[in-house]
Amino acid sequence: MSHITFDSVKISYKTSDGEVEAVGDFSAEIQKGEFIAIVGPSGCGKSSVLSAADGLLKPAAGNVYVSGEPVTGPGHGRAMVFQDASLMPWRSVESNVAFGLELRGVGKAERLRTARELVKLVGLEGRERSRPSQLSGGMRQRVGIARALAVDPEILLMDEPFGALDAQTRESMGMELLRIWENDRKTVLFVTHGIDEAILLADRVLVMSAGPRSRIVEDITIDLPRPRTREVRVGREFQVYRSRLSNLLFGEQDARTTEPATR
Repeated sequence: MSHITFDSVKISYKTSDGEVEAVGDFSAEIQKGEFIAIVGPSGCGKSSVLSAADGLLKPAAGNVYVSGEPVTGPGHGRAMVFQDASLMPWRSVESNVAFGLELRGVGKAERLRTARELVKLVGLEGRERSRPSQLSGGMRQRVGIARALAVDPEILLMDEPFGALDAQTRESMGMELLRIWENDRKTVLFVTHGIDEAILLADRVLVMSAGPRSRIVEDITIDLPRPRTREVRVGREFQVYRSRLSNLLFGEQDARTTEPATR
């Protein structure tokens, strides 16, 4: 049985001009422990698909299933990491990480023990008492990941978590995420605009078409050995995947740009 199933999911929004069908037919099966990247043009509904998986958004048609059960709202088995870590500025690093456990009524000693283990896991040991304002953007995102992991979700939903970071920090965070993921192989859905990032991180890349009524146009298996390192990007296989994804995402746009004008 698939861990996550998207069964003909359609997502619509009401606008001043009427109802717009943002996602027309999103169907996919994700196995337990897979790292799935979702790429596509801006506005194609990638984040909406993630929200539907988290139960924050109800599809206009179709269903999302987790372990065979329909998603009807947020659940303890899923955790979201957003582009903005949205940390509570008055709380320390360890207190931010422990917040979800606090909401669940976990005792102070246990939640702080868990928080400290995860702070160490994401490479922030020694910064447990720091406030978010004392951290870099990359460090804040590490705290956001640790906070999501603290509730021990089966599924980690990540909506462009490194999109606001500079290129060097983004690359470092990607490698850090891979290291963390290798630790327990949670099922990950990772939305990104970065082609290289998708290839480097994922087992499969789902490519969405432009909206409205976007859909999956290609489901590409990334057959590169794990654990992966930065060096994999210079290999021929990586470049083949990069060319394929670039053609899917930009080919039609490039064709329109280079097409000679007609009178």
